Amino acid sequence: MSPSLVVLTDFFAVSNRALSYAAGLAMPLHAHLVLLHVRHDGLLSPAEYASRHTPRGEQRTDHALLDLAARQPVPAEVDVSEQYLPDAVAEAVRRHEPLLLVLGRPGSATTPEEVVVSTAMDLLRHAPYPLLIVPTVGWDTFPPRRLLLAVDGQPFQLFPHHDVLRQLLRSTQGSIEVIHVTDDEHTPTSAGAILDSIRANDLVDPLPATALHNLYQPTIVGGVLQEAARLEGDMLVVIARRHSLLGSLFHRSITAQLLQESPIPVLLLPAED
Repeated sequence: MSPSLVVLTDFFAVSNRALSYAAGLAMPLHAHLVLLHVRHDGLLSPAEYASRHTPRGEQRTDHALLDLAARQPVPAEVDVSEQYLPDAVAEAVRRHEPLLLVLGRPGSATTPEEVVVSTAMDLLRHAPYPLLIVPTVGWDTFPPRRLLLAVDGQPFQLFPHHDVLRQLLRSTQGSIEVIHVTDDEHTPTSAGAILDSIRANDLVDPLPATALHNLYQPTIVGGVLQEAARLEGDMLVVIARRHSLLGSLFHRSITAQLLQESPIPVLLLPAED
């Protein structure tokens, strides 16, 4: 059976460029799509569509999802869940064993961007799995061939199922470069230590020293996004550490800020620490 990409989608697919993006990725990956709809979730089934939470409304929703799946350029199936979103995603991961999860930013025309970002962070806490966040605009280059890996320079250990990065690079014939930013609160890390941490996780084929961009900026987020723009990256890959996901103040998380501000898709690879 072909690998899958699980796409969290609303039944109207309002401005759902994430689904289009996932379908485009599925083609070179020779994968199929799973359209996951969580029926009573505020993001994928917002309050303004409450009339859909009736037997007749749910039947219309199911038909709309099946029609949406049938119109995709790759094979697609529908998975409708009555569970809470983290539980539904965890169950979808167990059942479909996808290469990655895909979530649009924002999910609907009326959903605040912060809700989508906080949803992504919540998913990583409860169902740590590669998660691709696709902005509504800003990804005109496709398929993504220039990937940028943002690291903090410290050792890390990824959860299983992280070979999606290698598969993406192979299927798109893409390249990858590494960004490490030092700010006023963090000391620089040597190039050797940074490359060793990447090699230890077998993320990609051996990287030359020239693939590492080590720089100083007043803020980590500003430095990463500035360098991503300079390098004309198509996708930003971020190691999502548990300590930043569990931070008491949401705005302190560098991961969350990158999700909210990045103009290009962000692939989050959760780390076990």
